[in-house]
Amino acid sequence: MADDVIFINVEEGSKRVMGNIKLYVKLLTKFKEDTTLADMETALNQGDMETAQIATHTFKGLTANLSLAELYKHCVDLEAQIKAGSYKEEQLVRVKDVNLKTITEIDKVIEQYA
Repeated sequence: MADDVIFINVEEGSKRVMGNIKLYVKLLTKFKEDTTLADMETALNQGDMETAQIATHTFKGLTANLSLAELYKHCVDLEAQIKAGSYKEEQLVRVKDVNLKTITEIDKVIEQYA
């Protein structure tokens, strides 16, 4: 079943930049350097749910725009928990785990199109 997980939808992502795969790869590279996830984690650890919700929403948008499908799904769940006041640390752990797996897949895409 793990084989069914789509971390990156390269076809969809490249369509979002009008087929410019070099631009898409550049955006994926920038995503790897993004600090929004760290900001989100800091806010959650400090109990600052307003900042955490903003950071989560921002990160969710990044994942959607780059077609990082699995990470997007987990961000949707995390944002819903924060908004509902029912945040569970396990969801952040899932987001971080999926983020690491997504970064691994991003590295493969970058290598493929470099």
